[in-house]
Amino acid sequence: MSKINFQKEIWEGWTIEDFIRELEPQLSAIQSGRSWHPPIATKKELKEWCKQNQPYYKKTIPEVVQYFSQKYNLK
Repeated sequence: MSKINFQKEIWEGWTIEDFIRELEPQLSAIQSGRSWHPPIATKKELKEWCKQNQPYYKKTIPEVVQYFSQKYNLK
């Protein structure tokens, strides 16, 4: 796996790290069963969820998907 450049700017000053920080609490609640949303089971589901829930930028950010798929061991 390639190393993630967390400082890479994606949109108007927002970096990969910013998007991860923004999504992390919500995704953590989902994955631990503390949300109305069922836990995400696949990388494809994760990709869609990230795209829909990240602020401002509604395109897939591969590094964000990679980070969370590694963290939650999604294939």
